[in-house]
Amino acid sequence: MNNLVKQPHEKELFGHPVGLYVLFFTEMWERFSYYGMRAILVLYLVAQTQGENSGLGWTNGEALSLYGWYTMLVYVASIPGGWIADKFLGQKKSVLYGGILLVAGHSVLAIEEMWAFYSGLGLIIAGVGLLKPNISTMVGGLYKQGDIRRDKGFTIFYIGINVGAFLSSLIVGTVGEVYGWHYGFGLAGIGMAAGLVQYLFGQKYLKSVGNFLGASENKEEKDAMNKPLSKIEKDRIVVLLISFLLVIIFWGAFEQAGGLMNLYASDKTDRILSFSLPFIGNEVPASWFQSLNAMFIIFLGTTVAGYWANRKLKGKISTSLFKMILGLIIMGTGFFFMTAAAAQYESNGASAMYWLVLAYLFHTIGELCISPVALSYITKLAPVKYASLMMGVYFAMTGFGNKLAGLLGEASENLGEYVIFTGIAIFCVIFGFLVMLFRKRLEKLTHGAEDNEHVINNETEGFELADN
Repeated sequence: MNNLVKQPHEKELFGHPVGLYVLFFTEMWERFSYYGMRAILVLYLVAQTQGENSGLGWTNGEALSLYGWYTMLVYVASIPGGWIADKFLGQKKSVLYGGILLVAGHSVLAIEEMWAFYSGLGLIIAGVGLLKPNISTMVGGLYKQGDIRRDKGFTIFYIGINVGAFLSSLIVGTVGEVYGWHYGFGLAGIGMAAGLVQYLFGQKYLKSVGNFLGASENKEEKDAMNKPLSKIEKDRIVVLLISFLLVIIFWGAFEQAGGLMNLYASDKTDRILSFSLPFIGNEVPASWFQSLNAMFIIFLGTTVAGYWANRKLKGKISTSLFKMILGLIIMGTGFFFMTAAAAQYESNGASAMYWLVLAYLFHTIGELCISPVALSYITKLAPVKYASLMMGVYFAMTGFGNKLAGLLGEASENLGEYVIFTGIAIFCVIFGFLVMLFRKRLEKLTHGAEDNEHVINNETEGFELADN
């Protein structure tokens, strides 16, 4: 093929395949809908049943329990979602059907009935299960094996996630808290519809990725689905499964953001400003703090990714496992700021907003070291026949982490925030250093999957995930 005349799926923008940006905006709108709903879910559950913007009147413990179960199931559904893609639909169609279910789920939540509330949550769980693991797998498929741009590509994709999260926390959060919870839920559905339309129009840039290999005419691709796993592939799966322990603990701590830290911002943080803001006055909505993490990722994402890429090119330690361990330690350190906030509250009856800002800053740096890196790591190590399934297992682990977060949040009602925040910080730091002791042994089991990464700029036509 003449290299001067490229097909749409071969074209690049800013040094990356154009398809990356199609997936970027699809995931951005999906996360707009998910994080927008997440920002107001617990607040809606605990809001009083009487008043202008009434909620369900649940206790904090009841709300955090539902939050934990819901966020766990959202991600655990990624296992059947990945399996369906690998066995029947392929990743591309799975993302499409998942998007349709999400539009339906968020739209149903806009109806002020309990049947609609639970039905909407169920549709969202199924939709995220189909979309989340498969769209992430497609990102990996845009890059050839050994292409050093892969980690940076995932970070760009991850910024898309957080652009959506940042906007939704402000927009959906404000609409939900000020104008009505169900208006907020409906707005989240509109965002997902925009993402779905954009995804449909961008199909020409995704021609070579996300296809169902079982229907492929390529003999090598068909064989890859049928042959047994090699010793190297089995070892790599072992490393992935062990690394998922870091994922459970990380998200068990980090997801205090939507639960305990959200309630802490609402009930125990001094949110009064010395000046007034348009539409809201001088009191900062509690849901706005959910946007801090996303905002920091937008500003710091490419910087952190560039830092690790430069270390790699200079031959310094920058393996995925090292980054993930360091990310857990940094995130855990951020909870010491919440310890300080809780101590200030016990002393003064309210804590300053800057403690939350500092905690979210450290949580964000930790997240940038573990979450996009883990996504990329899976696409490097997962056998092609289990590509989406392993991505689904990863997201299921984040789901178990979310459930752990809910349990810790519930425990705070008896133990208090000071004990919970301090305990999380100490445990994450200690566990991170313990895993660091075994890092080199674990990395040997990857059989050099990251040893020969370099810049690859040639076409990626016909390339599928984990083409070993």
